[in-house]
Amino acid sequence: MAPLTLAFMGTPDFSVPALKALVEAGHRVRRVYTQPPRPAGRGQQPRKTAVHRAADALGLPVVHPDTLRDPEIFESFRRLGLDAAVVVAYGLILPKPYLTAPRLGCLNIHASLLPRWRGAAPIQRAILAGDRESGVSIMRMEEGLDTGPVILEEPVAIEPQMTAGDLHDALAPLGARLVVEALEGLAGGQLSPQPQPEEGVTYAAKLEKAEGRIDWTQPAEAVDRQVRGLTPWPGCFFLRGGEPVKLLAAQIAPAGLGWPAPGAVLDRQGRVACGKGALKLLRVQRPGRKPVSGEEFLRGERLNPGDPIGDPPEGGAG
Repeated sequence: MAPLTLAFMGTPDFSVPALKALVEAGHRVRRVYTQPPRPAGRGQQPRKTAVHRAADALGLPVVHPDTLRDPEIFESFRRLGLDAAVVVAYGLILPKPYLTAPRLGCLNIHASLLPRWRGAAPIQRAILAGDRESGVSIMRMEEGLDTGPVILEEPVAIEPQMTAGDLHDALAPLGARLVVEALEGLAGGQLSPQPQPEEGVTYAAKLEKAEGRIDWTQPAEAVDRQVRGLTPWPGCFFLRGGEPVKLLAAQIAPAGLGWPAPGAVLDRQGRVACGKGALKLLRVQRPGRKPVSGEEFLRGERLNPGDPIGDPPEGGAG
């Protein structure tokens, strides 16, 4: 197949494998669009996005407009004479003229099996909901939120101990492979976009840091999904002495008899009672300190079986 002329639009680490795969497949990436550098780190110096750094390494031209609604920016896009644009977690909404300017349209790599989990946080929402599988959909974009017809999709099992970070790392290379296949199939006429089913639509709302606060009255399975689904960001925490203590890793633990109140320490090995069942704390981190095991945390805090792991409800989620 003859190389296609493409634009690439993406920002975070998740987007990088797709950019590299398109270049390795021999396609001509005329321009890379990404978010502008943002202040980061202790010095708050402007830092280029992951896609920007990857494009620099590949020798590709990069632009980072603050908006796509400037007529001059669109005209510059139109003059590229694109066969297609590939969009992966870019961060800006594409106005309608962009969607129709490339010959084959704009293809989006979406980290779910559409129409489930349209929206901003499909990876995390799938784990939080207890889904047994996720996957990648290659979709031709239209004006609605992830409503476009699907060209290719492939499922991935969500394993019992999988975090959002783990699922991210599984889906990113899968999306890179599928978008190359979708472009070739679309250009060659072997593939055609198929409308999404009308049933089964769910929305993956943007994550908020407050969602990481642990409520020990929830069943252990729900708290376990919360920890895994919000790792690495925004992370989970409980309050102790008014300070947020990060729960970096945990696992469901065997239950016992004589059940205490939710949030109570069950033993010195790091088990904590939940509304139903128990959770074993594997890695915990107090503000300004290094992560430690659950057992080390209990020793450091001088917590004994029966003691509350965190503040009572009136002081915050314990």
